[in-house]
Amino acid sequence: MVATAQGAVPDDIGALRAALIAALARAEDKAARAALVEAELAVARAKASDDAALIAHQDLTIRKLQRALHGQSSERSARLHDQMELIFEELQSTATEDEIAAEQAAARTTEVAPYVRKRPARQPFPEHLPRERMVEPAPTACHCCGGHRLRKLGEDITETLEVVPRQWKVIQHVREKFTCRDSEAISRAPAPFHATPRGWAGPGLLAMILFEKFGQHQPLNRQAERYAREGVPLSLSTLADQVGAGAAALM
Repeated sequence: MVATAQGAVPDDIGALRAALIAALARAEDKAARAALVEAELAVARAKASDDAALIAHQDLTIRKLQRALHGQSSERSARLHDQMELIFEELQSTATEDEIAAEQAAARTTEVAPYVRKRPARQPFPEHLPRERMVEPAPTACHCCGGHRLRKLGEDITETLEVVPRQWKVIQHVREKFTCRDSEAISRAPAPFHATPRGWAGPGLLAMILFEKFGQHQPLNRQAERYAREGVPLSLSTLADQVGAGAAALM
């Protein structure tokens, strides 16, 4: 044994190896506990943000019902309504950002389940928008056995809402499905990439929403009104959700 300022250090190779393994195990255990605590805090933060956004949405809904029941109110009341919409969009964006952060933290541990917010069902894209089909390259071999005897079985279509300045369109990403005559396994191209998790907005549309909000200081409720006049109704909640997801992606 060799004495040091920290204590006795074994001079035997086997003992040194055992000491190193024990030290690495302690470090891994400490890192795992830190990841667990971080994931639990992230999930709790996501839940709190979701609750705050839900309360703000309910307050805003009550306010809208009151205006519909009693008619247009004073200018001060209208400004209060606009302020409530601004508060809601900020809380909704923060809730989505915290949800994604919680998912990322939970992915680093197996003991914490990610927090998934409840979202209202999104309306389908308007039928009058033109559809642009982009067929992904078909697989040339079976993903299961590598066989080449493929025949088309069907196709999966993932729709992404995209915008060209003053022109809206829906891009249909077509992934043809093929079944193998040898293994009967189904092969198809990977799903299209989206900048945000569970994303439906194309990169151009997402960039426009974020630039309008942060670069042009255009509140989301004003954006929603303009998009509706252009024939594409997008709710304030839907836009705020995309802002939060976009902010998380940029971070």
